[in-house]
Amino acid sequence: MQSHLAADLLALAHLAYVAFVVVGQGLIMWGGLAGWRWTRNPWFRWLHLGAIGIVVAEVVLGVYCPLTLLEARWRGQAVDEAGFIAEWVGRLLYYDIALWQAHVAYLLFALITVGSFVRWPPRRF
Repeated sequence: MQSHLAADLLALAHLAYVAFVVVGQGLIMWGGLAGWRWTRNPWFRWLHLGAIGIVVAEVVLGVYCPLTLLEARWRGQAVDEAGFIAEWVGRLLYYDIALWQAHVAYLLFALITVGSFVRWPPRRF
């Protein structure tokens, strides 16, 4: 039972990581167009670039996400009995597409991130 709670908490942390990358990129682009100063904060921008950089490193090195692997280990074989949190987080994080399609999407997203980093570089105000 404790491993399922730990797996649920890890799944929520994984979802927060993905949300930071995806929502953060949307805010960076929107903020760049709208002139929002906070979206050019160096801490925010470097953390965001590092977060997508980790995903790209996983793709390039051919390794699975350690968060996904650890969650699967903690859940054991009872994925269908995972519970509410695992069910809904799983629906948000995992899609039934080919691995190469996911890798292409991650790399394209990284290119967009780097492009916005160049277009709206971090600045201290």
